[in-house]
Amino acid sequence: MSTAILSALPEEQSSLVQQLAHPQRLMHAGRAFWRGELHDRPVVLALSGIGKVAAATTATALIEHFGVARIVFTGVAGGVGDGVHRGDVVVAQDYVQHDMDASPLFPRWELPGYARTRLACDPVLTAMLLEAASLCVTSASSLWGLKNIHGGAHRAHQGLVASGDRFVSTAQESERLRSALRAAGHDVLAVEMEGAAVAQVCHDYGLPFAAVRTISDRADDAAHGDFAQFVQTVASRYAEHMVLSFLRKL
Repeated sequence: MSTAILSALPEEQSSLVQQLAHPQRLMHAGRAFWRGELHDRPVVLALSGIGKVAAATTATALIEHFGVARIVFTGVAGGVGDGVHRGDVVVAQDYVQHDMDASPLFPRWELPGYARTRLACDPVLTAMLLEAASLCVTSASSLWGLKNIHGGAHRAHQGLVASGDRFVSTAQESERLRSALRAAGHDVLAVEMEGAAVAQVCHDYGLPFAAVRTISDRADDAAHGDFAQFVQTVASRYAEHMVLSFLRKL
């Protein structure tokens, strides 16, 4: 059965589309899906677009229409955790929706009807992604000459990722979000706009889900300027390297 590779932006998976064997472009639910093979593994590549609703719609289409066996999300995120730098990689262990607030009916951040705040990613797929991510960042300096802001090697992290329908782009907002979640026991490493929605859809369908995010910025005042160039020059290479390495392990 096929593995779905999901991204929000074209640049995050364009190189993967180019490497597809026996590619078929299919339109469904107003979106383009690419079916084919990578390393002799059947895959479906899809672009969700930005935001939780768009991501949930695409994930549902992948499950209902294409019958995929698992979903892997690859893309970029803003780093908010200590020691999480631009060019690092975060593999999601679980997800929280940072803009979920149904209080006073439910505690802030709790998913109504789920009796939980976080949704966990599949542990087996996550371990495989972490191995692929670690290999990628270890190779980043030698392959592409990439170094972190301290001049050293990039790192792969694993932990909690937060999603919400807002591009966090000021240091004040980033710190406020991080501090509020940390006070409630949620130590977030990165923030983005899609993953938690896909995690919820996969939870509902009982489908394995994993996600890996390359850190494009620190979710601060420089985030907007850093984002576009980073996605084109760095994140696309990371995504290709990590996804292909991951698929070899399936």
